[in-house]
Amino acid sequence: MNISSPEPLAHGIGSQHDLPLSPFYAYAGAFAALFVSFLALGLLWSSSRFRGNSSGLALPRPVQRLADARGTRAALRVLGLGATVLVLAHLLFGPDDPERNPAPGAVHVLFWVGLVPASLLCGPVWRLLNPLRTLHAAGCRALGRDPGAGRPLPARLGMWPAALGLFAYTWLELASPDPASRTALLAFLLTYAAVQLAAAAWFGARWFDGGDAFEAYSTLFARLSPFGRRDDGRLVLRNPFHGLDATPPVPGLVAAVCVMLGSTAYDGYSDAPSWITTLQTSPLGPTATGTLGLLGAVTLVAVLYALCAGRAPRAAFAHALVPIALGYLVAHYFTLYATEGPRTLALAAGATDPAPPEPPLGPGGLAALQVLAIVTGHVLGVVAAHDRAVRLLPPEKSVTGQLPLFALMIAYTLGGLGLLIA
Repeated sequence: MNISSPEPLAHGIGSQHDLPLSPFYAYAGAFAALFVSFLALGLLWSSSRFRGNSSGLALPRPVQRLADARGTRAALRVLGLGATVLVLAHLLFGPDDPERNPAPGAVHVLFWVGLVPASLLCGPVWRLLNPLRTLHAAGCRALGRDPGAGRPLPARLGMWPAALGLFAYTWLELASPDPASRTALLAFLLTYAAVQLAAAAWFGARWFDGGDAFEAYSTLFARLSPFGRRDDGRLVLRNPFHGLDATPPVPGLVAAVCVMLGSTAYDGYSDAPSWITTLQTSPLGPTATGTLGLLGAVTLVAVLYALCAGRAPRAAFAHALVPIALGYLVAHYFTLYATEGPRTLALAAGATDPAPPEPPLGPGGLAALQVLAIVTGHVLGVVAAHDRAVRLLPPEKSVTGQLPLFALMIAYTLGGLGLLIA
């Protein structure tokens, strides 16, 4: 879809319509993969094997010194701040036509979608690049304050501010009237920055850990990175499941992950002809209807999780939803990133009307990737949930107690494949 299209815009900048798949083979293969993995885990995996941040093979000392060097950190802060200034400059002084302005693509594609592979490969990169952290630290130095100083941060806040911020951004890109306009993007970015900096001034730099939506988003996917830090501070090469297991079950974690899952599901459904017709004919108007649809998708994901989590603490199994969210993102946005990403870079380099490159995979390859991404994400979620279950549940209930969660995985899988097929 062209970004100047009058139709609703998936992902704020454009969309790639997903390919028709054979429902029988897609559903049968997905169910078989989940069932076999659940059965194998029940028979062969009777005790918890993941050790969180206490595990990992330490990387050489020179690598750690380079990663932790003040010069490296300063260079990354300058890079993040410089990229932000360039985007703002294009929003302030660039052309109104989003077809010729790289800023919408920089925000909605290179940043939002690109933050996922960057975090998977390098860890929580946005914590190091975050221009809001840089501005807060600079302001504190100018005032002679310690950036870490501030009022005590209530524990009950947890990741709730990040969850609300994620919903606000996904509303902008999926339900707002004109997500690619300079005015809409400027208003969101400046308002978001003002709120974040005000909160950091009150609570200190620790606010960004659970208060900055994009930092929390990056950190959650970085849990699946092969690189991480042990409790002793050493950089390590690790099994990504150990990093996922270290996800702290803080308040708001479930909400943040459900926003990630629900918004992606809504984005997939928003291209369906029936929903487009609903948006165009609803007496509430497309913005209000889209907002209700987005909220409904997030609520549905959250309600299903709450029903299936059982009596365990609500956040105990939320980490198992992170690989599922990753599978959804890969399935829905791989082609978008591979085509609109290079086009955005070409616009930023001065090209006047660059054509997006052809998708890197043919129709068959793309269909296979989409199904594989969703099924793999759910299988990884089953593994993570099983390991947590055998740790928390009594031995006699370690398998039967997972049946509601297994049903949840099946429901999410069928729903994700259904969105692709639709």
